[in-house]
Amino acid sequence: MYNENSPWNRTAIIDDTILDIMKKRFIYKDPYDTEYTIPGKFDERPDLCSYEMYGTAKYWWVFAHRNSDIMIDPIRDFSAGTTIKIPSKDNIGKMV
Repeated sequence: MYNENSPWNRTAIIDDTILDIMKKRFIYKDPYDTEYTIPGKFDERPDLCSYEMYGTAKYWWVFAHRNSDIMIDPIRDFSAGTTIKIPSKDNIGKMV
């Protein structure tokens, strides 16, 4: 089983070796989520942005999940100049 920080946490493992079809985790859209324009220093680096925002690079995938309407590829679509919503650390703790 994957740990709580992983995007694959809710995805089943078949026969202890095969990862089933990914079951996406749901992040609540909070009206207090921060609107954020990705700066050049984080272009295609959601891991660095995660480290700055949450104190760990393990939440790199949260940005694409929260902004699934504008981001498909969690790395390539995390580009400088794009305005996204950033969930609070408390909101991430409520993921299901």
